[in-house]
Amino acid sequence: MTLEIPQYCMKAYALFFSRHKTRDEFKQSDLDWLVSASMKKKIFSLLLHAGWIQKKSRSTYQCEDPTKIFLRLLDFRVPEIIKNSEKEYALTGLSAIEIWSDYSYTQRGKEKSPYFIKVLKKDLGYWKRLFNRHNIPNYINEGMNIGEYIIFIPVDKIDYTEKDGFRVDKLKDTLRIAKSNRMYDYPYKYMRNKYGEV
Repeated sequence: MTLEIPQYCMKAYALFFSRHKTRDEFKQSDLDWLVSASMKKKIFSLLLHAGWIQKKSRSTYQCEDPTKIFLRLLDFRVPEIIKNSEKEYALTGLSAIEIWSDYSYTQRGKEKSPYFIKVLKKDLGYWKRLFNRHNIPNYINEGMNIGEYIIFIPVDKIDYTEKDGFRVDKLKDTLRIAKSNRMYDYPYKYMRNKYGEV
């Protein structure tokens, strides 16, 4: 897993990579005289946690390949985070259409991957903290970003069913959404053929 890092960490990584590439090991002392001891500790902690460097021995590190780092920044992480969450949710809207249509309709690619999730209003803080901890942009009711992002739909009550390991809107609600927009005609017909009248 690779995570985004702050600009000061990116500069430190650039310094390490320009000096050592991915083959030579280096020590925290590479940052002596450049930043304070506490900042040095923070930089190394963030780079390790984010997957930009790896620990090779008790006191040495090595840069990860930047090509792999940048490709992994667009990895899909949201499905596992959702499955392991502690609070109620339901994938809704286009995310529900995707699951109920057995992915005959997909709304995602590496460049743009939205997830529409109903959450209880009282749990919104939990959900925002959860995705912020994983550096995944999240919005309430609408928003956009590059890569994965979450659109929270806060509600007072969630009525869901389980499908493919996810909590998702019920089929009848998903069919109603798909039927309301001609863009989703194909997944609507797929779901009707598979499940019949609901």
